Amino acid sequence: MTALLRYQAALLVRSQRWLPPVLLYAAFMGITVQAGDPILDSFGYAAAALLPVAAWLVRVCTTTEPTAARDCVAAAAGPGRAHLASVLTALGASLGLGTVGALFVALISDPRTADHRIGIPVGRATAAGLLAAVACALLGTAVGTLCNRPLLRSPGWAISSSVVAALLVLVAGASPANAAVSGLVEGSHSGAVPLPLLPLAVTCVAAAGATALACALSSRRT
Repeated sequence: MTALLRYQAALLVRSQRWLPPVLLYAAFMGITVQAGDPILDSFGYAAAALLPVAAWLVRVCTTTEPTAARDCVAAAAGPGRAHLASVLTALGASLGLGTVGALFVALISDPRTADHRIGIPVGRATAAGLLAAVACALLGTAVGTLCNRPLLRSPGWAISSSVVAALLVLVAGASPANAAVSGLVEGSHSGAVPLPLLPLAVTCVAAAGATALACALSSRRT
């Protein structure tokens, strides 16, 4: 698996198809996160922006490889393991991006509530922001995994369903990503710093289940 992950990471870097989602995330952060903004609000924005980017990165990693090369890798390592490596590579890229975003927020944001009256502990706020980012990255990975090959092979259906699903899981009240982000925004008004442990656990299960399904289908359809 280590060799497969290195192979997928090299493909991702050389393809340069990671540039659009990374630039989109950077642009969103540059517009919505400003120096002196309340720290928990900024962490919420950074985490929410990561979800569609994570779904996009899954599409990049699962479609970059040429068909002939993909068939060779599947024959050598197994289609399920090959697909798992591509999904894990996308998740790793998302988590790395989310970590950079969280550190950026921690450095430039005002460690106080939305009304700038109550102090917020930076360490706990950063931990909460990182956990929310991980939860959104995991759910975005689940969305991307379910909305791309081998479940959806048509590019039109895959892209449109990814966009719609990413938006839905961000705004739906029952979504763990919505819960993680909303907890940060509410904490920015109350002064409490909630750690989104339950949303994180739910997104872990969702990402694991979606990936297991995709890998199983990849093995059957190859």
